[in-house]
Amino acid sequence: MAKILSIALNPAIDIASEAEQIRHTHKTRTHNQQQFPGGGGINVARVIAELGGKCDLVYLSGGATGELLENMLKRIHVQHFPVHIKDPVRIAYMVHESSTGLEYRFVPEGPVVSEEEVKPLFDFMEKSDAEYFIASGSLPRGVETDIYSRMADIASRKGARFVLDTSGDALKVTLSRSCVFLVKPSVGELEGLVGRRLNHGTAGEAAREIVQSGAAQYVALTMGKDGALLATADDVMRFPAIQVPVQSAVGAGDSFVAAMTWSLAEGHDIGEAFRFGLAAGAAAVMTPGTELCRRHDVLELYKTHAENAKARH
Repeated sequence: MAKILSIALNPAIDIASEAEQIRHTHKTRTHNQQQFPGGGGINVARVIAELGGKCDLVYLSGGATGELLENMLKRIHVQHFPVHIKDPVRIAYMVHESSTGLEYRFVPEGPVVSEEEVKPLFDFMEKSDAEYFIASGSLPRGVETDIYSRMADIASRKGARFVLDTSGDALKVTLSRSCVFLVKPSVGELEGLVGRRLNHGTAGEAAREIVQSGAAQYVALTMGKDGALLATADDVMRFPAIQVPVQSAVGAGDSFVAAMTWSLAEGHDIGEAFRFGLAAGAAAVMTPGTELCRRHDVLELYKTHAENAKARH
């Protein structure tokens, strides 16, 4: 199996709970509280570990919440390496309203991070022998929007494959300046990148244009209930969403990109890896709060989806 390094610039402590009803002004009594280490890059590492893969994790950590985060990560089978910063790690909070089935998600912007504080992270990447680098998540305040582009260039110099899952200016700048191996936007993130609304047909064209421009070798586009598509130099593969009972949408995208990269690192081809990603994304919505996907669910959904696809042909 190829070695994977996951990078978390804006990690979080994710707290999830339930309430019968949420009303303004009044106290909202919650129950079934859960805490997990979170944020894009950390979620990716958690999923790879859950699937049985090996993944190093390098992440920014500061303050008392950073200490708590580091202790939480000790319970996960991941080699984790904190890069210490001054400001504290953010705390994100999600409440599921059981009377309506709605989720309310409160996600802080995160710490202020200086260029000096992120330098050790670049040094870590230079020394890493990973064959896959995964950069996932939003940027903390103070970090230049070209930071993922600089990371992609390091990966390219080292002959590693760079996988990107981010949004906004960080996504736009990286794809305008560097070539990545795989980028995994949601349809909303792709719309922000191209500056126009997309439908089921035009989304594939937009993804294919990214590949043809040389900005990415592959584009895996997640479209929620409309499924997902994979754009390559030769084709656009489309798959419908896997129908599962929905508990929470938190972490579905992270599960997708983690499982896809894990499958590639296992030696599977891009099409099979894409199907693993689809299965993991569906498995993630079956779990409550920020639990992410479970290995058994991913394998079962992958097997069922593969059998159904074979039957259709």
